[in-house]
Amino acid sequence: MENQRTIQIDTLQWEGITIEVSYEAEWLGFRRSSDMAVAHLQVRSIAPERAPLPITETGYRSHFVHPDEIDRLGGPEFYVTVWLNETARTQKWQDYASKGSQLSLF
Repeated sequence: MENQRTIQIDTLQWEGITIEVSYEAEWLGFRRSSDMAVAHLQVRSIAPERAPLPITETGYRSHFVHPDEIDRLGGPEFYVTVWLNETARTQKWQDYASKGSQLSLF
């Protein structure tokens, strides 16, 4: 018997960017309680399309993690929000963000 896949899709707003979060808690078919459980999280900026994010320059990121990590932070939307906020504090993102707010003469 083939297992039915369950994929949760949500959207969130972060810094004026609409982001789609796709989450499959039992990606490899292992139960969530298993040590071998792997969740698949996909993060995609959809408006503006492919807008860079602190976690990806291309606007898309595929990420594998134990589902307990997602649950610990309150679900996929909250996990991604915390991830974005933490990564936005890096110097690399701060430099990128400041370049976007400065006008260029050339």
